[in-house]
Amino acid sequence: MNAVDRAQAESWLHHEAALIDDYRLTEWMALFMEDALYWLPIDENAQPGRTVALICDNSLRRRERVYRLLETRAHAQEPASRTIHLVSNVQVQQSAEEEAVVLSNQIIYEIRAGTADYRQLGLGQQRSFAARCEHRYRLQPGGDWKIALKKMVLLNRDVAIENLTFVL
Repeated sequence: MNAVDRAQAESWLHHEAALIDDYRLTEWMALFMEDALYWLPIDENAQPGRTVALICDNSLRRRERVYRLLETRAHAQEPASRTIHLVSNVQVQQSAEEEAVVLSNQIIYEIRAGTADYRQLGLGQQRSFAARCEHRYRLQPGGDWKIALKKMVLLNRDVAIENLTFVL
């Protein structure tokens, strides 16, 4: 019998998406294990850290990313991105007593409000990102499941993508 069913996996993914969309990034970071990886590879078959990636954030890099977004004025996020995540096709690929692999498809809509000018191109333009996602969860002492790996393979990963300074 699987330790995790599809309804539970969907609940986890929807909760994570809501935290990102509501800009509750400190709470989003708490979903991850300390040694977890948030990874957007270009080569979907590569091993983490062995090839170039769009994002390859360990714990320190996740904390830096969230700190920059919440605490500093970054030109690339002034104004901050607003996002909406749509999660679908959720499958529990593998589930054991202490680990689960959950696959999903996601569409992320992103916009930075305002009117573009020569200083900031792209303001006011809604963008969409389609991704195949893999989440690896591990059961922690005390019964909480945490993310050990969040891998997002973007459909447009091999073309130029401007300003990925927000959380997908």
